[in-house]
Amino acid sequence: MSEREIFEDTSAERKPKRKEPKQISFRVSEPEFEKLKRSAESLQMSVPAFVKSKAQGTKLVTPKIDRSGAIEIAKQLRAIGNNVNQMARATNVAELDPDSAGNLTAELKKVQKELNQLWQQLN
Repeated sequence: MSEREIFEDTSAERKPKRKEPKQISFRVSEPEFEKLKRSAESLQMSVPAFVKSKAQGTKLVTPKIDRSGAIEIAKQLRAIGNNVNQMARATNVAELDPDSAGNLTAELKKVQKELNQLWQQLN
């Protein structure tokens, strides 16, 4: 057998390793596609994923916050986490006098208020 014959035999037997091997395709008009695209984008999905979910009867719910809002909330949560870590380090390093303990309590109340505000944005 020549190298070419061996290659052709093995390539004919090889099938793509796909999680979902079956493919369905269909055509839609431009307005229909735009509507599907807008719907998919509002759910932060691709058009194929959106169409597949709808075809399977999945109930899709629009997220309460958009992607940019979620990124902003994540930034704020990181900043709050950093503040809490700094306060924890300070309390572990030294004993606190009453004034410092009062300041720390006030800071923790601020953190709690910020977290409550972020939580309200999510609900």
